[in-house]
Amino acid sequence: MLRAGIFDLDGTLADTLESMAYVTNVIMKKLQLKTLKVEDFKYYSGEGAHMLIERCLKDAGDPELKYQEEAEKMYRDMFAADPMYKVTHYQGMPETIKALKQRGARLAVCSNKPHPAAVKVIRQMFGEDFDIVLGQSDEIPRKPSPAGPLKIAETFGVLPSECMYVGDTRTDMETGKAAGMYTVGALWGFRDREELLSSGADCIAEKPEDLLKIYEREGI
Repeated sequence: MLRAGIFDLDGTLADTLESMAYVTNVIMKKLQLKTLKVEDFKYYSGEGAHMLIERCLKDAGDPELKYQEEAEKMYRDMFAADPMYKVTHYQGMPETIKALKQRGARLAVCSNKPHPAAVKVIRQMFGEDFDIVLGQSDEIPRKPSPAGPLKIAETFGVLPSECMYVGDTRTDMETGKAAGMYTVGALWGFRDREELLSSGADCIAEKPEDLLKIYEREGI
């Protein structure tokens, strides 16, 4: 029986692809490196700011990563200042979240986005619908470590098996399975069905509204 839902942010709750690409390309220009295609950020993202910048620098002309520390600091600072630029929620997502909450589900976000930016995005887009927002910080290992979702389950007072973990990447599927949670792949996000299923998704949601059916089917 499911009692809680834990959601990834980028590519699951919010379409942040253009936002990440814009900020990163501003940084690449400042460093006099080449800019990168927006679509490529579907694959650069998913494992936190450090890995995103590392992948981008390698493709932008800095294979030795001599700008890693500088670029990562600029990235975090820019997102902390304005995390909402070019960010939109996926169609039907706010309504789905409110419907889950009305059904009594405890709701949380577990993201590899820096914590201050994650909190700002969620509160601006979803108000107080989420009980917990947990972004990347020094205290919690980044996904695919299950530490974040397990901390959320403990705070909610529910078993990991009573949680549905929803995400859109291999990292998310590995996180949910490692935590012992019912793991749902979000097909509207950054990666495809094959990646989600091969990474261990228990099922696939093709659109946000499908999450309601999954919750009802699993007996919340």
